[in-house]
Amino acid sequence: MGQPVREYLLTLCVTAAVTYLLTGPVRKFAIAAGAMPEIRARDVHREPTPRLGGIAMFGGLCAGLLVASHLTNLKSVFADSNEPRALLSGAALIWLLGVLDDKWGVDALVKLGGQMVAAGVMVLQGLTILYIPIPGVGTYLPSPTQGTLLTVALVVITINAVNFVDGLDGLASGMVCIAAAAFFMYAYRMWFGYGIEAAAPATLFSVVLMGMCLGFLPHNMHPARIFMGDSGSMLIGLVMAAGAVSVTGQVDPDLLSLKTGGIREATHSMVPVYIPLLLPLTVIAVPVADLILAIVRRTWNGQSPFAADRGHLHHRLLEIGHSHSRAVLIMYFWSALIAFGAVAYSVNNASMWIVLGIVLLSAVGLVLLLLPRFTPRAPMWAQRIVPPRYRRIVRPEPAEAASGEPAEGVREERDEAREAVAAGLHGATAIGERSRFVDRRRADSHR
Repeated sequence: MGQPVREYLLTLCVTAAVTYLLTGPVRKFAIAAGAMPEIRARDVHREPTPRLGGIAMFGGLCAGLLVASHLTNLKSVFADSNEPRALLSGAALIWLLGVLDDKWGVDALVKLGGQMVAAGVMVLQGLTILYIPIPGVGTYLPSPTQGTLLTVALVVITINAVNFVDGLDGLASGMVCIAAAAFFMYAYRMWFGYGIEAAAPATLFSVVLMGMCLGFLPHNMHPARIFMGDSGSMLIGLVMAAGAVSVTGQVDPDLLSLKTGGIREATHSMVPVYIPLLLPLTVIAVPVADLILAIVRRTWNGQSPFAADRGHLHHRLLEIGHSHSRAVLIMYFWSALIAFGAVAYSVNNASMWIVLGIVLLSAVGLVLLLLPRFTPRAPMWAQRIVPPRYRRIVRPEPAEAASGEPAEGVREERDEAREAVAAGLHGATAIGERSRFVDRRRADSHR
């Protein structure tokens, strides 16, 4: 069978196009339906924004799977495996639960139960963990009960990790798109590099997930015109989890050892998917870290783990002094570094250049992360060409102080700074040490 690169590209384009075209009508529907909740204290946007973007993303998912089922090479995935149908069933349930939550609000425990039911539906249709490769030990075959519990746990953790990180415009969809791209490279290599047909469904899931995110991103980038809501964040989290379960729990490590030449080589080849089996750190490490820190923080403060707050990683980036757009790009950077670093390590884990490259890029990321803590002032000759936050404060001249009117040059510079502050309200730039949040707490609000 030839490599269906063109078919994957067609599936990606169709999914992205359908998602993009549906998002506009969905936005109008959300406004008409009143799916525009009031701004809460933990929100960073300044105007009520419609949700229900997950409706368009679910439409893109259905379109992508429908097109793939009629393509010459990809239709064998539907004929040889029931996993695409299992994914669609679980996605429909989690999407419906998210739509209800976006419109009327659903209790956190009810949502958790719904997530477990959606994961259980996928397990009943065959999308479950069958093998657990353990480095240095071998392959462990869990019982049906153990496999079910492990699959449900992985799905629930991934869904909530993506849901927790959905706090800035374009953040969740962009990070998941990066993770899906890295996961596609790994699954595609498993399928065509080693000839393992069991990796084919995960490859398809990754392509469809990329299309869903790419189609929604133009509408969701800052300033966002629509939010994906829980209907979208839980949906893409479930699709990501389904890919991790498929490529990890469905691929027999013994078969991989035959393809790679031995157990040791097979163990090295499976390195980047050991962790997704337990915690999806290699593909969504930042959301999972945010999830764990949020649970510890809230429990330490005597709050419920599901209580909303403004302590997420993206909130902290804004408090440091990063603009909205820069905070999103930094989160993109770390997600790409971890995801693609794991894939590169799986290709050649004996290369020191890969390790050194990851370490060097990590150092660059730390510098970018802490950059607002250092605000060097530009020399006088460069005052006109640098952003306002790096300019020197101009003291009023004696003549200006006496008349009360600033000099012409100073007046122009102050006007530019004032315009920059206005732009900063929309996240275009970060100026000074001012807080990025406005206290929107109300007397009748419990958040």
